[in-house]
Parts: sequence; structure tokens; C-alpha cells
Amino acid sequence: MKIIFHGHSCLELQLKEHTLLIDPFITGNPSAKISKDDIKKCDYIILTHGHGDHYGDTDFLAKKFGATVLATFELAVSVSKKGIKTHELNLGGGFNFPFGRMKLTLAHHSSSTPDGNYAGDPAGVILNVDDKTIYHAGDTSLFDGMKIIGDTHKIDYAFIPIGDNYTMGVDDAVKAAEFLKADIVVPIHYNTFDLIKADAEQFKRKTESIGKKCLILKPGESIEC
Repeated sequence: MKIIFHGHSCLELQLKEHTLLIDPFITGNPSAKISKDDIKKCDYIILTHGHGDHYGDTDFLAKKFGATVLATFELAVSVSKKGIKTHELNLGGGFNFPFGRMKLTLAHHSSSTPDGNYAGDPAGVILNVDDKTIYHAGDTSLFDGMKIIGDTHKIDYAFIPIGDNYTMGVDDAVKAAEFLKADIVVPIHYNTFDLIKADAEQFKRKTESIGKKCLILKPGESIEC
């Protein structure tokens, strides 16, 4: 499996047989090193919530590749009205897809579509794919339920926001890393805009001071696992 970070919260997961995109905010993302036309394959699009900096190029990519959008009920219903294939889930629920298993977790944030309509609850995502467990926290504050996530899943890679203002800042994200007990923690959702400037190196130092491993990815960089 190859996990490519495209800046902000966007991940591309190239699995053995499928390609997944999480929160495909590419167009308008000043940190992205690619354009939406550079995506060569997309079988599934996973949305943590409906805000524009996560929903991004969902419509374009889903229609171009015939991809299925996976999201919470209200958001999936909204997407399906555009003639896009969807699969509805809800918090705490999981499903076995052809690529592996996906489960939605709590995330403490908000959610609306880019045009301002209600989009249900925000979510985090746990993926069991290619013998790895990946946790994408979405946009969230620190919450004690992360202890349960860490206790009930052996997480290989946890992608957590550190940009403050709209989500956790550095110190809360360090506590989240402690709760999650992931093998490797990767910071996301920072430095895209002035409002979410954060020091990833500081996050790494503080995370490693509590015995956790942190990997900082620049947009366009990837993990082979």
C-alpha cells in the first residue's frame, strides 16, 4: 500500500486493487502539488464531513471515474442527488467493502455542504486495508473517546489535525496521540491557510517526548507500507 499526502487533509491510498481518496480537496488547496486532472484512478471517495476544504473535487472525481462516495447518511444522500453512487454509513457503523473494512468514528466538529446545507455529523474513519489499520481523524477537537479508539484498534498510522482554530492544536493533538496509541502519528490540517498555521516540528518533538513516533509528510510525499 502507498499513502500519498496531498496537503491539508487529503490522502490518496493506492491499495493492491483499489484506489481510495479521503477528503479530496485539491482544487483551491494552496498546498496541493497536483491538480484534480493528475488523479489517474479513483474507486472510492471517503468524506469525513461536508465542508468545502474536505468535499473538494468529490463531484468531478466521482463522475470521471464512476467512484462510490462513502459518507455519513445525510451527506451521502446529498451527494446521491447529483447522480453519484454512494454508500451511507453512520457513526459507529462499519462495512466490508471490496477494498477492506471501513468504520466511522466520532469526531467533534460540524458539517455542512459547500452550499451551506446541513450534512449530518462529522466523522473520523478507521480503515482495515492491506493488513494495516489506518485512522483518519477528520476535523475534530480532542475527546476522551479517542482512548476507546486506541484501546479497541491496533492503529498503524493515525492522521490527526494540528492546525488549531477549527480543530485540535498541537498540545491537544499530542494528547490525542497518547490516547490513540498508534505506531506512527502523522499531522494533517495545518499551514494550508493563515488561520491554521502550526509548527509540525514542535508537534513531532512533543509527540516523541511521550514515546510516540511521528512522521511529517510534505504535500506530495508518501508512505510505503
